Amino acid sequence: MSHYDIVFVGYLGTYKVVPFDGPSSVESGGPVFFCVAAASCFLKRIGMVTRVSENEANLVELLKEAGIDLFMQRRETPRYRVVFPTAKVDERQVFLVKGGEHFVINDMPPIEPCLIHLAGWHIHEFPLEFMHALKARGFRLSVDMQAFMFQADSKTGALYIEDVPDKKEILGMADFVKLDAVEAKILTGTEVLQDQADILEDWGSSETVITSSNGVMVKSKGRTVLAEFNNRSNQGRMGRGDTVMGAYLACRLDHSIEESLRFAAALTSIKLESAGPFKGSLEDVNARLCQPGRF
Repeated sequence: MSHYDIVFVGYLGTYKVVPFDGPSSVESGGPVFFCVAAASCFLKRIGMVTRVSENEANLVELLKEAGIDLFMQRRETPRYRVVFPTAKVDERQVFLVKGGEHFVINDMPPIEPCLIHLAGWHIHEFPLEFMHALKARGFRLSVDMQAFMFQADSKTGALYIEDVPDKKEILGMADFVKLDAVEAKILTGTEVLQDQADILEDWGSSETVITSSNGVMVKSKGRTVLAEFNNRSNQGRMGRGDTVMGAYLACRLDHSIEESLRFAAALTSIKLESAGPFKGSLEDVNARLCQPGRF
């Protein structure tokens, strides 16, 4: 059986981005792509279980060049439209143009137990049965709560997020939980980041990563750690949280929460300044670590 430090699971796909100010663009990738791009700058053994269509062939080549081991299924992949109605980068409207099927345990290759990050963007991409089966095989889990919160309007395709009845069960199964401040508000009922993190920990989250426009908060074992972004623009807003999580998990394998969070915030600050995934180097991130936050 093959050995990996981290395996990322999720669809590749295509989305049209309609910014508040500027021309529209069509981009390919998805949460799993942003995660892997951020994690790949570390000297870790990284695998990726994905579904991909012929339209994403260029992404496959980029991932192979980055040294990612791919386990692919040829399937029709999701398509989305993302609209930013205001200049506030945390306000966006997402529309599902075409969806995909959920993952099942038989999709997993014969690999040794390791850390699995479920990087979803499709509705119900990861059923609870899939998560339970992964845990039964000895995998550690990291989850993006977005994949469990998305719902789609049956007429317009507009996506919205809502509370998750099984949230405590999901939180209890995961070693790492990622969500943004808006998603955390829906789950907990409060806008205060610290209160969000406290409530999620009380519900069973072992290590909670919450992103916002200012930076990232991590809560673990009663302790809270903060790191600020220092980006100069937000041209690369899409994939912010996934970039944070990919970098954080790869660093966290053998570093402290503080070191991992500072590194992830610095790497994400670079990514936020241009569209697409992170394309820099460890040297770029180390240089950015020396710069102050924006606030």
